[in-house]
Amino acid sequence: MSRSSCHLFLFLFLLLFSLFPFPLLARPFVLVLSQDDLKDVQNDDASPLDSDSSWDDDDFGGTHVKPDDELDPGSWRRLFEPPTTLLSPSHDTSLDSYYAAVQKIISASNNGDARLMEEAAAEIETAANADGDPHARSVLGFLYGMGMMRERNKAKAFLNHYFAAEGGNAQSKMALAYTYSRQDMHEKAVKLYAELAETAVNSFLISKDSPVIEPIRIHNGAEENKEALKKSRGEDDEDFQILEYQAQKGNAGAMYKMGLFYYFGLRGLRRDHSKALMWFLKAVDKGEPRSLELLGEIYARGAGIERNYTKALEWLSLASEHGLYSAYNGMGYLHVKGYGVEKNYTKAKEYFDKAADNEDAGGHYNLGVMYLKGIGVKRDVKIACKCFIVAANAGQPKAFYQLAKMFHTGVGLKKNLPMATALYKLVAERGPWSSLSRWALESYLKGDMGKAFLLYSRMAELGYEIAQSNAAWILDKYGERSMCMGESGACTDAERHQRAHSLWWQASEQGNEHAALLIGDAYYYGRGTVRDYERAAEAYKHAKSQSNAQAMFNLGYMHEHGQGLPFDLHLAKRYYDQALELDPAAKLPVTLALASLWVRKNYADSFLVHIIDSLPEVYPRVEEWVENVIMEEGNATILTLFVCLLTVLYLRERQRRHAIAAAGAHEPNEHVVPAAR
Repeated sequence: MSRSSCHLFLFLFLLLFSLFPFPLLARPFVLVLSQDDLKDVQNDDASPLDSDSSWDDDDFGGTHVKPDDELDPGSWRRLFEPPTTLLSPSHDTSLDSYYAAVQKIISASNNGDARLMEEAAAEIETAANADGDPHARSVLGFLYGMGMMRERNKAKAFLNHYFAAEGGNAQSKMALAYTYSRQDMHEKAVKLYAELAETAVNSFLISKDSPVIEPIRIHNGAEENKEALKKSRGEDDEDFQILEYQAQKGNAGAMYKMGLFYYFGLRGLRRDHSKALMWFLKAVDKGEPRSLELLGEIYARGAGIERNYTKALEWLSLASEHGLYSAYNGMGYLHVKGYGVEKNYTKAKEYFDKAADNEDAGGHYNLGVMYLKGIGVKRDVKIACKCFIVAANAGQPKAFYQLAKMFHTGVGLKKNLPMATALYKLVAERGPWSSLSRWALESYLKGDMGKAFLLYSRMAELGYEIAQSNAAWILDKYGERSMCMGESGACTDAERHQRAHSLWWQASEQGNEHAALLIGDAYYYGRGTVRDYERAAEAYKHAKSQSNAQAMFNLGYMHEHGQGLPFDLHLAKRYYDQALELDPAAKLPVTLALASLWVRKNYADSFLVHIIDSLPEVYPRVEEWVENVIMEEGNATILTLFVCLLTVLYLRERQRRHAIAAAGAHEPNEHVVPAAR
């Protein structure tokens, strides 16, 4: 692999990474690399690879994964996904009091019961401070961070999360990593995200790529995202019921989809490996080949059945014979580890080559691991780099993890902690703690707004942009019905505004343009914060940088009125024109705004301008013209600009009549009347 070739792959990957719409990615950015970004690595035993312990883990992923409860200790999974089997007599009951207190918090949030919430918070505080329970410390940190039945205190929140993380609580590690990354403390953030990303990677499949189950955004701008929510109603969804009916009638494709939905918990369903196994076996009996590969995964992992590597290899081999090339990855993995067969690196590489030759991203990834670690081949970090970039460009999450490690350690790539942090975060957010999103959505769809808000708030603290946005939207949309709990009971209006403002701000930092608009509105109108036109303009500019037409319109309006920006009618017109270029729906408001500019330019300081300026004071809101052109809240700005348009038409008509009259008055002087003969 030539140096220039690997540079080309690296450039293409970074270009893709900078443009890829990761909804969960940290603050978006474009990274420009020089020739020094790809290090001239010597592929010998002196590589930092040998001395860096972060490379000693199982980079192929592992079938010996722990249950989600062990990967995410202290998780609320027991309360939302109770085990289907009876607990054994030896079951550890030491966390029973902790879960009882958390259950009270959930119930109190759902019912708006301030007394029960105070009781639960006191129990959590006792368990955290007196007993030193790390999971109780994590919840206490959450309560202090949100200001729920405790005075909002970031220092106490941080301290509790710190000790909880030290005690092994993964969600507190996520919260700390996010806090560090917001403050650009990448040295600390990258270590935590690396550990969390490793946990996430080891839960991925060994053959095919795990489907990316992104949290659902429950709103689209200011409106509910009905289309996405319709597809997330689980067994209550009409489309799912039709699919289930088809599967019961013997449709092999429907059987496979049923198994897929239950295995991964798709479309709002709760994961059920036993049901998944049942449907996959039925699909295979009907001749559906895609189920073969998933059966291999199930037996390799022991998901819903006793682990059996021999059967796993049999199923994967059958899948590969039916043209499912990703199955070669699982077969190669079993040969690398010696699970069910004798360890054979040569055979493993042959399988990985077959997968890669058929454009399977997992094949490229696994070859990259072999070259990176010198497993069965001569170590070659440059070839490994190329393989990981090809896999990453195809969306392979494990490849993002490996590239993060390269940026983190400086192996193969020049050390770049901000990039490593962003890539690790991307992978870490797919860990088992992401189940919070499923439970929150399920609660929202059932109408349990308090429970949904609580779960989204917990997830928001971990750095999930969509959760921050969803929690803020619930506050704004449902108000008191959100069951928001404040420092001493139900949230006051001021507490709700302040909390929504904080959540929108965090979401805007991570690239949410709608959040940036709402932050701008909050500063413009003084909702939940002190009115500040300059900060409003900054927020609108942030949204404008993402080519948001409404933000451009608002900036034009502020230039026109000299609010937070210099009074400049030329810049105002430029912003109005740009808004129209981006969104044809802006034609009416932009036309009215340009009419207002015409009046200001031609009749400055006249009573007409004073009338125009006084009208918005009656309805103090810059019009949300994209979504509410003639719908809600009085449409003050549209009304104002419509008056401007009528005024312009009247003035132009008056000018035309004066011009005609003037021309008529001068006509006798401009023509010579012939003398009579």
